[in-house]
Amino acid sequence: MACGPYWPAPTGARTSATGHCHQARPKPEPWATAQKQGRRASLGRAVALTSHHHQRRRAPVPPAASGGGRGGGEMSGWLKALAYGAGGVAVAGLVALVALQERLVYVPVLPGLARAYPITPARLRLSYEDVWLRAADGVRLHSWFIRHSPSCRGPTILFFQENAGSILIFVLMDITSVPHMIDIAHRLEFVRLMMQRLQCNVFMLSYRGYGESDGYPSQKGITYDAQAALDHLAQRKDIDTSRIVIFGRSLGGAVGAVLAKNNPDKVAALILENTFTSILDMAGIMLPFLRWFIGGNSSKGPKFLNCVVRSPWSTLDIVGEVKQPILFLSGLQDELVPPSHMKMLYDKSVEHNRNCRFVDFPSGMHMDTWMSGGDRYWRAIQLFLDQYAPEVQSRDASFKSEIAEDGNLLHICLKLLSKFILFSSLLLRWV
Repeated sequence: MACGPYWPAPTGARTSATGHCHQARPKPEPWATAQKQGRRASLGRAVALTSHHHQRRRAPVPPAASGGGRGGGEMSGWLKALAYGAGGVAVAGLVALVALQERLVYVPVLPGLARAYPITPARLRLSYEDVWLRAADGVRLHSWFIRHSPSCRGPTILFFQENAGSILIFVLMDITSVPHMIDIAHRLEFVRLMMQRLQCNVFMLSYRGYGESDGYPSQKGITYDAQAALDHLAQRKDIDTSRIVIFGRSLGGAVGAVLAKNNPDKVAALILENTFTSILDMAGIMLPFLRWFIGGNSSKGPKFLNCVVRSPWSTLDIVGEVKQPILFLSGLQDELVPPSHMKMLYDKSVEHNRNCRFVDFPSGMHMDTWMSGGDRYWRAIQLFLDQYAPEVQSRDASFKSEIAEDGNLLHICLKLLSKFILFSSLLLRWV
């Protein structure tokens, strides 16, 4: 309350130096002060208890979830969709593997090429005959018997081809540094050079479903086909049936190994070139996402998909049971079958068969090892054949020489006997 010259200061007020005055408040009674302080203390305790109760009932919110439940739900939905998608892809892949595996393993016709043969061995001036066979299950098969010469008594090579194409395939040539497919038989050129270097006959078989052969390819069916070809050769009168040698490249090596194992008395020797350990192992190489679910004895993982494979071609298990001599030809630059497969096959064979030879070619690829190997390639085969499939003529000649020696000895004995009889008769006359 202000006080000035026109307002007298009330009783009990004090005046400041500025002229203002302040009225003194009356002091409260002691009992009122105590009552007020008690109410304040009670109110403070009630507020504190209430705040503590709410803090206990209210759960703390984690910092990560404080952004809202909607984002977490969307993330969970994406994870479920991803899991369902992966499961669907796995199921679709399994169905495709079961239904289409023969089309993945066997390729009777190369893309863009006709199944019919564009040329015959006559194109390369090779003497041949068309041979039609019947497999054990009745499938009609086509093959070629290519003769070196009528007077040749050399070995007969039963050749089993790769999985792609018929017994003809176009060679990849380098013309002005650009790859071109030209109309020349790659396998026939190989056969022509083989006959020239090794002085041998060659029998070429088209698997069922390949070339002009009927049927559809499968492991069981191709095994029948190979047996039919060998039985035909064993019955021929114009070849030396004791010198039948199997030559298999890639898939043909797997076919040849099975045939040699099943016919130890009809096959003189076995040659394998760039052959895989098994189709199961190759599936893990060609389709890496299947590596842990499919594979042969050399692979790791659960391998629970092995049971759905109808053409396993487990060459690694077969070669250990082959009794005939085996020559392994390995191209170290093979772009399809890892060279380690050939080394594993050799290691498996040599455990039970001492008549095994291994030759590698540093620049050899899957299909051109015979070209890149040059003279060394053919010399290795020739030495192998000379050792384990020798010429019958040499054995006949030695036998004839022994007969001649025996005949000469008999002639000498007869002469001595006649002279002895003559001498005895003369002696009796004198007596």
